Amino acid sequence: MSMHELVSVSRRYGKDRRYVVAGGGNTSYKTQAELFIKASGSALDSIDEGGFVNMDRRRLSAIWAASYPADEDQRESAVLADLMASRYPGQDDKRPSVETLLHDALPFAFVVHTHPALVNGIGCSLRGQDAARELFGDECLWIPSTNPGYILSKTVRDAYAAHTDRTGKGPSFILLQNHGIFVAADSVAGIDAIYARVMDAIAKKVTRQPDFNSLPAERLAALEPAVQAVRAELAVLCGSPADTSADKVPAICHATDPELLRLTASSQAFASVARPFTPDHIVYAGSDFLYAESGGEALARAYAGFVSRLGRKPKLAALKGLGVFGIGEGGNEKSARLATELFRDAATIAAYTEAFGGAKPMSQDQIDFINNWEVERYRSKVSTK
Repeated sequence: MSMHELVSVSRRYGKDRRYVVAGGGNTSYKTQAELFIKASGSALDSIDEGGFVNMDRRRLSAIWAASYPADEDQRESAVLADLMASRYPGQDDKRPSVETLLHDALPFAFVVHTHPALVNGIGCSLRGQDAARELFGDECLWIPSTNPGYILSKTVRDAYAAHTDRTGKGPSFILLQNHGIFVAADSVAGIDAIYARVMDAIAKKVTRQPDFNSLPAERLAALEPAVQAVRAELAVLCGSPADTSADKVPAICHATDPELLRLTASSQAFASVARPFTPDHIVYAGSDFLYAESGGEALARAYAGFVSRLGRKPKLAALKGLGVFGIGEGGNEKSARLATELFRDAATIAAYTEAFGGAKPMSQDQIDFINNWEVERYRSKVSTK
């Protein structure tokens, strides 16, 4: 029955765009001996029992007593190996979520972790911690920006224990700066009640909603020639010059609306969303976006400068007066579409942060960590198939 509940609550939150965009978030259910957690790269909106990894909680507990290298890459590789070794037999094709240890540490049967733009309106804002305290008091545990993986799990585990010692009870939920929210309870009804309370409280404080309404048909028609020209230019710039076969030409997905046109009106306006807010934005849209004042020579110069500076191709390009273009390498249309969806998520977060002192993107060292982390490359590969 509980696995049925886990599948049901996972799909329900996974289908709700207020909580989950692309592959963000994970869920779990635990007994005294077992933890069932979403496999890395699985989609919550369509998950079934086969999308969860069955973990041995005794072996997970032993990880806390292990010693790991100080070097980040070596440490995360060693922890991943121990996580893989904690699976029950017969699951060699499944990789447990990188947040498995964090799920296991929370003393409740169900955990639902999501990345709602509304919650990240606080979590990615300059006044985030103060705003969370004002709204929720000791019901909320605030975790400052921390690299995901073992260090995040340990940070939350220690902070949870300290909070419980200080207040006499555990927090109702956990807000992670530049990341998302963890909600834990012994029933699905308990999960829903906490989420409803959190979302309602934040929504009442938000001062502006982003305008994603469709442009008038005549406006779209007027933009179409320039949009098609930029599509063709990006396909050439981001493709493989020596190979024009179909599987080498990138997929290009265009998105525009009043909010995106406002953000791309100038480099100054674009600055509020030019840096990623969460790891999801990096995984699906890239840590850096290409911005150009127009197509043609201006776009070619901007592209050359981007590649020269960063040594990689962009996943998303923003063009003044046109909106944004997702770029899917190798003709991957899903990847191109997800880039534009995550950019809209970032635009939504930016609008919500206006009520909490303005935007606070990820720091450069955190961006570098995600860019170089094998775990996120794996998640991107699996989830954009």
